[in-house]
Amino acid sequence: MAVLLQSSTVLLPDRIADFIGLGVAGEFIAAFLAAFLVSNLILANAGLVVWAKRKVTAAFTDRIAVNRLGPAGLFIIIADAIRLLSKELVIPENADRPAYDLAPIIIAGSALVGFAVIPMGSGIHLADPEVGLAYAFAVSGIASLGLVMAGYASANKYSLIGGLRAVAQNIAYEIPLVITGMSVVIFAGTLQMSEIVAAQAEPLISLAGVEIPRWYALVNPFAFILFLVANFAEVGRNPFDTPEAPTEIVAGYQTEYSSVYFVLVYMGEFIHIFLGGAIIATIFLGGPAGPGPAALGIVWFLVKIWAVFFLTQWLRSAVPRVRIDQLIEIGWKGLLVLAFANLVLTAVIVGLIA
Repeated sequence: MAVLLQSSTVLLPDRIADFIGLGVAGEFIAAFLAAFLVSNLILANAGLVVWAKRKVTAAFTDRIAVNRLGPAGLFIIIADAIRLLSKELVIPENADRPAYDLAPIIIAGSALVGFAVIPMGSGIHLADPEVGLAYAFAVSGIASLGLVMAGYASANKYSLIGGLRAVAQNIAYEIPLVITGMSVVIFAGTLQMSEIVAAQAEPLISLAGVEIPRWYALVNPFAFILFLVANFAEVGRNPFDTPEAPTEIVAGYQTEYSSVYFVLVYMGEFIHIFLGGAIIATIFLGGPAGPGPAALGIVWFLVKIWAVFFLTQWLRSAVPRVRIDQLIEIGWKGLLVLAFANLVLTAVIVGLIA
C-alpha cells in the first residue's frame, strides 16, 4: 500500500504561487486559481450525479433509465441543465426576498467551502489548518441555516414544515456525528486533516505478506458505522429524507424554488453528499491512499467518495422513509447514546495502550 500523502504536504496554492511568482499578487492569484480548480472538480462530479443517480436507481428497480441522449444517456446532464436554467424563475408573492434569495447560495456554498481542508491527493489540497476537521464540521452545519431560511422565506406551510424538520434532524444527528468524529481525533491525536491521513498510513497487520493499512474504519468499525448513519441523516438521504418527504409535504423547503434557484438547492444536496463522503474517506478510509503511485491519489479519493454516494442511492432504493418522530428518536435516544459510548470506550482503550 503506497502512502499517497505525507504530513509535510505542499498545498496547491503554494505550488501555483511558486510557479507564477509575482510576490503577494501571485499568492492571491494562486489562491483564486486553486479554489477555482477544486470547486470545478467538485461541481463536475456533482453534475455527473444527474446521470448516475438515475442509472443506479434504475438498476435497483429493474428499469433502463436514460439511454437516448448521448452514449449511455450521458448527455442528459446537458439536457437537464438547459431545461432547468431556461425555466422561469417564479417568486412567491409573499416571499421574504433577502432570505429567499440567499438560501440556495448558502446551501450550495457551505458544502463547497468545506472542501478547502480536504486532502485529495496528487497535490490537491487548498488549506491545512490545525483545526481542519472542526472547520469541516462547522461549515457543513451552516447548511441548516440555509434550509431554515428557504423554509420560512417561501411563504408556504409545506416549506416551513420542511425547514423545521431539517433543523430538528440536523441538530439530532450532527451532535452524534461530531462526537463520533472525535473518537478518530483521540486515535490520531490531532484535528489536522493531513495528520489524520498520515496516521492511517502505517500498517495495521500483515497477512501472508500483504499489509493491511491502519484505516480507522478497520481499527474501529463501530465508529465507522455510526458515522455513516449520522452522515446519511445529516445530508438528508433515505431513510432520513423527511425534510423533503414528497408524499407528505410536496418537497419541503424546496417546494417554491424553480429555475436556477432550484438547481442551486438540488445541487447543494449532492455537494453535501460528496462532502460527507470526503470527510468519511479522510478520517476513516485513509484519504487518497491506495495502491500504485502517488499520482493516483485523486483517483482513489474520488473512488471512495463515489462509493459513499452509491451507498446512499442503494439505501434510497431499498429502505423506506422513517417518520419524523421515529427519526428524532433514533438520533437522540439511539445514535447519541452509542456515540458517547464509543467515545468513552475509545478514550479508555487509547489510554490503556498509551
